[in-house]
Amino acid sequence: MKVGYARVSTQDQDLALQLDALQTVGCTTVYQEKVTSTKKERPELQTMLTQLQEDDVVVVWKLDRLGRSLKELVTLVNRIQGKGAEFQSLHDHIDTTTPQGRFTFHVFAALAEFERDLIRERTKAGLAAARARGRVGGRPKGLSKAAQHKSIVAEKLYLERELTIKQICQQLSISKSTFYNYLRHRGVEISTPRQKKKIIQVELWLRIERNNKYVRGKKRARDEIERYVLSEYAMKKPHKDGWDYILTISYDTDKELDDIVSDILVEASRTAEDRNCFIEADVRAMDGSDRYW
Repeated sequence: MKVGYARVSTQDQDLALQLDALQTVGCTTVYQEKVTSTKKERPELQTMLTQLQEDDVVVVWKLDRLGRSLKELVTLVNRIQGKGAEFQSLHDHIDTTTPQGRFTFHVFAALAEFERDLIRERTKAGLAAARARGRVGGRPKGLSKAAQHKSIVAEKLYLERELTIKQICQQLSISKSTFYNYLRHRGVEISTPRQKKKIIQVELWLRIERNNKYVRGKKRARDEIERYVLSEYAMKKPHKDGWDYILTISYDTDKELDDIVSDILVEASRTAEDRNCFIEADVRAMDGSDRYW
């Protein structure tokens, strides 16, 4: 059932615009409130949250009708979802009943956490300035602010388990190795991929070369490819210093197998490029067929 929530800040303002929009999309019940969002007590909002049922959808005309800040908005939507309900904002095109809507809300949640981190950081800086006039310079350790924001979103999408790792990487425009770096930074336990119907072993021949003689990332590139790309496929290396690998791939269809092999080669290439290197590779099926990639 769709449940509407409409609010204006003063008694002089009219709720008609919001009510018309909410009724048009099928809200059978609309909780109405004439109170500024800065007031802590909003009785109609609390009544609505108390009476929510599983599978209900809370609909508002705009986000600012529900929450006065990003932090409060995220808290309220989490409370709604904790009841088994979902959230929709008509004007902002956010609908957590859809994968895209859930992704957008995860971005908002990450921004709220990012905002809190900035506040904490400014507070610490203020205390440090009060104790001393100067500070020791240097490059900050860990992820950049932008990367911290992406790592929060990556964690939420990974734990939700509705998107594949490939889809998450595409959404965030990052490589698979960067994605796993983000998860380690957030302290997330990485689970083993689920087994699928068919299993095949393939032999990968992988050569890594430097872009020029001054590059020193060749060994690092191979280590990262083995750790972040090949290890997902029960990697075996017949010869310690060799270029051959045996991978075990689970798949449903031949097209999916082609896609997985393609992803392995693309991710290996991207990882090598991050170290100013390039790869030469081919893949052969070990099932007695003549399949090559």
